[in-house]
Amino acid sequence: MNQHTRPTLDDVARAAGVSTATVSRCLNAPDRVIAPTRERVMQAVNALGYTPDFGGRALASGRTNTIGAVIPTMDNAIFARGMQAFQETLSSVGVTLLVASSGYDFDREAEQIRALAGRGADGLLLIGSARPATTYDFLRRRGIPYVLAWSLGDSADHFVGFDNRRAAEALATRVIALGHRDIAMIAGVTAMNDRAADRVEGVRAALRQAGRDPASLPIIEAPYSFEDGSNAFAALMQRVPRPTAVICGNDILAVGAIGRAKALGLRVPDDVSVTGFDNIDIAAFVEPALTTVHVPHRRMGVAAAQQLLQMIAGDTADARVEFGTEIVERGSLAAAPV
Repeated sequence: MNQHTRPTLDDVARAAGVSTATVSRCLNAPDRVIAPTRERVMQAVNALGYTPDFGGRALASGRTNTIGAVIPTMDNAIFARGMQAFQETLSSVGVTLLVASSGYDFDREAEQIRALAGRGADGLLLIGSARPATTYDFLRRRGIPYVLAWSLGDSADHFVGFDNRRAAEALATRVIALGHRDIAMIAGVTAMNDRAADRVEGVRAALRQAGRDPASLPIIEAPYSFEDGSNAFAALMQRVPRPTAVICGNDILAVGAIGRAKALGLRVPDDVSVTGFDNIDIAAFVEPALTTVHVPHRRMGVAAAQQLLQMIAGDTADARVEFGTEIVERGSLAAAPV
C-alpha cells in the first residue's frame, strides 16, 4: 500500500488474514467475534491507521452513527456530569457525540440544531422544553428523533428528567417547617429556562400550601455564578424584615450567598439559612455544607442515551422516564432564629 493512500477495509482484512466481513463485525459488533480474531484485526487497524469511512457507511445505512446534543451552557457542572454519562453510554455502542452550547439563546439553539441535522446527526438531545414551536416543527419535518432531558412536560415529546417544581416545593416546605417566615429566593434566570421557572413556582406553591401569599416572596434572578449569587444575597439582606432563609435555584448561587454572608458578618445557619439545588460536588465542601436537592444527573444521562438509541433503531421507547429527587440536609439549614 502506498504510504500516502488512505488504508481501506480490504487492506485491514489482508493484514489480519480475515475477510472484510469479519473486519466489519469487529468494528461494529465486536461481541460477535472471538477474542483472538478480534485482537488480530484491531492490531491491523492500529498498525495501518485505519478509520471507517463514515460517509460511505451513512450512504449505505442511512445513518451516521452520530448523535448531537445542544446544552444551554458548558459552565454548569450538572450538565457536564450528565453529558459525560450520556457520552459513555453512546460510546459503548460505537456512537459519536457532537455537543454544542446555546447560551440560553433560542435563535442560537435553532442554528445549532440545524447544523447538527446538516451533519447527519441520527438524533438529538435537548435540555428542557422551552423553545419556539418553529424549532419543534423543523425537527418533525426532518424526522429527527429527539429527547428532552432535565425536565418533564405534558406534550407528546419524549422526556427524561425530574419534576423541578415538585422538588423545589418539597425543599421550601422543609424550610417553612423549620419556622422560617421571612423567606427570600435567589433564582436562576427564568427567561428561556423552564427548569429555573419551575423551581420558582415550586417555592411559591409551598408558600401557598402553608397559607402564605406567594406574591410576597422576594425574588432576585441571577446568572449562574458565585459573584451573582453573592451580590443577590447582599441585596436581599437590605430588606426589612431581613430574610431568615434564602432558597437558591442552584448550588453555585447558594455558595456565593454563603460567602457573602460571611463577609457581612452573618452566621449560617444561626442568623440566616441558605439552601441550594443540584447537589454538585462543591455542596458538600463549602462551610457550612449546603442543604440542597440531589438530582440524579448521571442516571438521566444514561437513560437519555438509551431512549434515543431505541428511537433511532425504530424500537418502542418510553415516552416519559421520570426520576425522583431527594433533599440532602447539611449544615446550612436550621430552625429560624428566635
